[in-house]
Amino acid sequence: MKNNVQLITYADRLSGSDLQGLNSLLTNQFDSLFGGVHLLPFYYPIDGSDAGFDPIDHTQVDSRLGNWNDIANIGESFDTMADLIVNHMSAQSEAFQDVLKNGRNSKYWDLFLTKDKVFPNGLSDEDRAKIYRPRPGSCFTEYTLADGTTCEFWTTFTSNQIDIDVHSTAGKQYLTDILTKFAENKVNIIRLDAAGYAIKKAGSSCFMLEETFEFINQLAKQASELGIQTLVEIHSYYKTQIEIAEKVDRVYDFALPPLVLHSIFSQDFSALAKWLKVSPRNCITVLDTHDGIGIIDVGPMAGKAGLLNENEIDHLVEKIHNNSQGQSRLATGAAASNVDLYQVNCTYYDALAQNNFDYLLARAIQFFAPGTPQVYYTGLLCHENDMALLEKSKVGRDINRPYLNTDKVDSLTSKNITQALFKLIKIRNNSEAFNGEFVMQADKSKLQMCWTKEHAKAELTIDLTSNSAAIFVSDIGTEEVFDLQQMLVDD
Repeated sequence: MKNNVQLITYADRLSGSDLQGLNSLLTNQFDSLFGGVHLLPFYYPIDGSDAGFDPIDHTQVDSRLGNWNDIANIGESFDTMADLIVNHMSAQSEAFQDVLKNGRNSKYWDLFLTKDKVFPNGLSDEDRAKIYRPRPGSCFTEYTLADGTTCEFWTTFTSNQIDIDVHSTAGKQYLTDILTKFAENKVNIIRLDAAGYAIKKAGSSCFMLEETFEFINQLAKQASELGIQTLVEIHSYYKTQIEIAEKVDRVYDFALPPLVLHSIFSQDFSALAKWLKVSPRNCITVLDTHDGIGIIDVGPMAGKAGLLNENEIDHLVEKIHNNSQGQSRLATGAAASNVDLYQVNCTYYDALAQNNFDYLLARAIQFFAPGTPQVYYTGLLCHENDMALLEKSKVGRDINRPYLNTDKVDSLTSKNITQALFKLIKIRNNSEAFNGEFVMQADKSKLQMCWTKEHAKAELTIDLTSNSAAIFVSDIGTEEVFDLQQMLVDD
């Protein structure tokens, strides 16, 4: 993966059309901005119950977006990341429908995980209490087979997402087929979606077990042999993230988004500085994604102190709700369906009350933090919460998943804040210093982040009390200073 800023996007929701339209944006309006693109699910269908994360056919490009040649064409010019949804597939898939029709006689029976495979002697209340749940409700759904019998299938997320038995021969072949299709079409990075839930074991939390690491390592090795790198997506306690990072190619820095917000809200860099001293260096940094703003990654867990305490987290969440004028409250928790227990649904721009300086400052911190930065398409264009889509779909995360067309993209691109962000992205891409060594100094309201490599240097200095920030970039014979406040005026 190139150490340049990466884009995260749906093909249709950004381009207003398809994969060819997205490729045109990347090579024209977004020229020189991105070294790679994370294509959010483009499988059939893109409009299932979970925006493509419930594929009926994981090896088929939804024809409304294009075909595998279009994926390969993007891969000719950009690092291309795709989601390998390892934990589940749609209940509408041909395989699961065959199971409902033929029961245990189905050739696909072993592909899916049933409750009795993990608990052959029954599920005790004690075992049930140990299972870690990312969402409210049961992790099982009872389905009636054609012969009238019933069976409880694992459904970690929703009743339409049937968990795969990744230990079975059929499960292994299913994942192999997807990896092979990726490799054939220039997908060179995979994001293991929901990998932490893939292994279930009686008497355990069924989340991030030692056996899970073994599964991830084996899958990553298989991908590597096909020329594919692996990114693991896991929301968890911050020290667990550090441990996970030591065992995999790349992880997300999911602690960064809430810590940046907390720093700006409280005018105190202490928690962020503590994290940046120990954060994984083999990480992908984000502020926003297709999901919400994660909270669990900075909070306490099982009696262990977090990067933020419960009062600080409560203040953070309430501040987001207030900054968004209550919009995020309507999209979070019990207020909207398909929710996660550990996320606030809101655009990052609205979480910062659409304050242009604070938003540009947040991006500058992200770009100077250790790791390779990714920017979500709504964040790239400084888009506001999409309340109309939320009202239509009743799905909380849709508040941050707008459908844009070329006219809307052109309009958003012309804004001062968007142009300033584009300039910031180019600063991050063009300095060789970011391939060197990172040092940081901080006190309560001041932060200095510096990268150096041989003669190249890039330094960000921030003073929250004076609401000022500047970037100094130098190399042999060149020196430039960028004042963030002035960047908003100039553009």
